[in-house]
Amino acid sequence: MKHALLLIGLLAATPAIAQEDPFLKRAEAVLKRQPIIDGHNDWPGALRGSFGEGWWSQDLKADSRTFKRPLMTDIPRLHAGRVGGQFWSVYVPATVTGPQAVKSTIEQIDIVRGFVAKYPADFELAATAADIRRIQKTGKVASLMGVEGGSQIDNSLPVLRMYHALGVRYMTLTHTRHNDWADSANEPARAQPLSDYGKAVIREMNRIGMLVDLSHVSPGTMKAVLAVTKAPVIYSHSSARGIADHVRNVPDDVLPLVKANGGVVMATWVPGFINSARQAWEAARAGERQRLAALYIADVPRQAQAMAAWDADHPRPPVGIKDVADHIDRLVKLAGIDHVGIGGDLDGIDSTPTGLEGVETYPALIAELLRRGYSDADCEKIAGGNLLRVMEAAEKVAASMAGELPPDVKP
Repeated sequence: MKHALLLIGLLAATPAIAQEDPFLKRAEAVLKRQPIIDGHNDWPGALRGSFGEGWWSQDLKADSRTFKRPLMTDIPRLHAGRVGGQFWSVYVPATVTGPQAVKSTIEQIDIVRGFVAKYPADFELAATAADIRRIQKTGKVASLMGVEGGSQIDNSLPVLRMYHALGVRYMTLTHTRHNDWADSANEPARAQPLSDYGKAVIREMNRIGMLVDLSHVSPGTMKAVLAVTKAPVIYSHSSARGIADHVRNVPDDVLPLVKANGGVVMATWVPGFINSARQAWEAARAGERQRLAALYIADVPRQAQAMAAWDADHPRPPVGIKDVADHIDRLVKLAGIDHVGIGGDLDGIDSTPTGLEGVETYPALIAELLRRGYSDADCEKIAGGNLLRVMEAAEKVAASMAGELPPDVKP
């Protein structure tokens, strides 16, 4: 009787979903062996946007869903989500250029280095794949950074190198605008999607061991980079264009090139990128907002009232875990199981797929993949193993180029 009561007590203390879903139990075991390494999280920018320098006084172990501006990331939820490695975005808007972009990037880097220093039991800076492997075994979050736009180097290879010295391990070549040397997916293509200077940037990134990130760039830039890079590339937060025809996704004809390169596409959770109905709704809503602004010029209350009526008549299409898994299926089909990862873009988006509301939900996504027939080993690769392989390959390329001098080029 005593043993029966003990068993009942243990079951009562176990979350109901874990009792009912054997796939979630398997997912937890998978992530114990290979924790999540996520390609893109905008928590640093969200902290600055919410608190400015006052973020230093915030308790990052508190439930950030209770903040005045609720966030998708906090320390307890990172651990609950089995996150063992995170590339923190040190994002600066593409509209900020020149020396100001460099200054703003340094300020973002300071936030990451700041919370790592403030919470040494939970975070540790990582520079290599070996660092990540070591740190994730301790239960900490191995922390790296990604510069989200080539304009943030202000056409300076020395700035690129100094970012690397501070812990930046990838650079997204563009954000939502072209820069002087590479094309963004968000603007009309130019005759030369990657200039000669852009090729020199790729070479220097290969030489110092910084990953080339092709999220946000045009298909022409993707193909141009894949033709010249010596190291595998990443897409830190992009999905499959064959599922949702959004410019931020990777076209079907590029995915085999990523496989040949040895790179990895880290599937994102951005609802408007991964669900065609949601994408169409967002475009329609943006158009209606512009129409109302033109129709009711200077009458902001009337614009708001009309927009609320439109929203009531046009419910937002739902997006869920299955949408993300569908993209992973497509990426695996065309690029292979060794070339897919996860890049949620959490705290860089206004909403998430249902069931993936924050960093605590990664096990639910892995459970969905297991439910679809992926093996434990497959899921370990998607969770982080593939990204580690890419980092190790890039480190080998950098080692092979150690005797070469930096290029002497100008944009």
